Amino acid sequence: MTTHDLVRELREDNGSKIVLLVADGLGGLPLTPGGKTELETAKTPNLDACAAVGTSGLSIPVLPGITPGSGPGHLGLFGYDPLEFRIGRGILEALGINFKVGPNDVCIRGNFCTLGADGKITDRRAGRPTTERCIEIVEKLRSITVTGAEVFVEPVKEHRFVLVFRGEELGDAVNDTDPQITGVPPHLAHGTDRASQKTALAVNEFIAKANVVLAGEFPINGATLRGFAKQPTIASMQNLYGLRSAAIAVYPMYKGLARLVGMDILEAGDTLSGQIAMLRKSWNDYDFFFLHYKYTDSTGEDGNFPAKVQMIEKLDAIIPDIRALNPAAFIVTGDHSTPSKMKSHSWHPVPTVLVADNCRTDGLTEFNESACLRGGLGQFEAKHLMLLAMAHAGRFGKYGA
Repeated sequence: MTTHDLVRELREDNGSKIVLLVADGLGGLPLTPGGKTELETAKTPNLDACAAVGTSGLSIPVLPGITPGSGPGHLGLFGYDPLEFRIGRGILEALGINFKVGPNDVCIRGNFCTLGADGKITDRRAGRPTTERCIEIVEKLRSITVTGAEVFVEPVKEHRFVLVFRGEELGDAVNDTDPQITGVPPHLAHGTDRASQKTALAVNEFIAKANVVLAGEFPINGATLRGFAKQPTIASMQNLYGLRSAAIAVYPMYKGLARLVGMDILEAGDTLSGQIAMLRKSWNDYDFFFLHYKYTDSTGEDGNFPAKVQMIEKLDAIIPDIRALNPAAFIVTGDHSTPSKMKSHSWHPVPTVLVADNCRTDGLTEFNESACLRGGLGQFEAKHLMLLAMAHAGRFGKYGA
């Protein structure tokens, strides 16, 4: 019997509500040894109040020492083993913008970048252009054709776009062309099998033509690709947990993650206040709500410690609005850590707090990395968090006689 088989056997519908608030990249590091992390620096009276009445711990997104992407980080939080369900970022981006993915499609996440005269990347995000500028550039790229595949280019947000190749015998076992560092040129694409080699040839042809089209569009004069993926097969949250589930997220990729596991996407604009308003409006329509907050991650990736502190404090301010709805289980966590010191995702365990009437409290009065290290949840794999949520919401029956 698998864990998912057990979940289906034990689940019960009691009408209770679960709210999962994911502060993307929440965990951090001190800038100097012995200093404070971003979360420890921030003033978080409302998250601290959650810690006082709940139980806390540190979530391991995949395995100790493994740095996750956003895809596996979130799938783990939803209760899907990220080692079993390896989902490429391309499919998540495509689903996030509601692109109708077909069985012959290979979906790819694209980043606009800035290339120097020597062909090396000087800015992986091309100065973070506006979404309006992204739409303009994508329109230019739609003129590109490649051998052996139909090409779709769609804007996402800021420097991000989706590239889809549609054709017979296309594979998705292709390396990323994004080296994820500056000072080096983008990689050429290579496939590990015959079908993926066909995709790689189309990729290299597309990029070569894109470089010509973008030559006069500085700082958007290049593009990198990653997360090659075809449509996977994965059980829905309704099928697995018996939960009517909804996502309230701003960025398309996280909508894609939610759509992948069968959540309804509730459009709430670009603000936290809009997300909370939508949560209130739809409260009676769903059992499970996934709220996503991006800016703890983007400020960490920018290496902006003070800005990440501010984004944490901004998130803290809306915690009472969620608790006022009285969910049976309320969880605050992150999909991974993004320390400003590292300017990237990291493998460090993520602070997590669970609030419910039946919590075994652990004596903590603060919510941060050092406090969570002493919490009652201990250090646990993220894929088990939904089991705890279901249990604390009274949605599991007893196992065995």
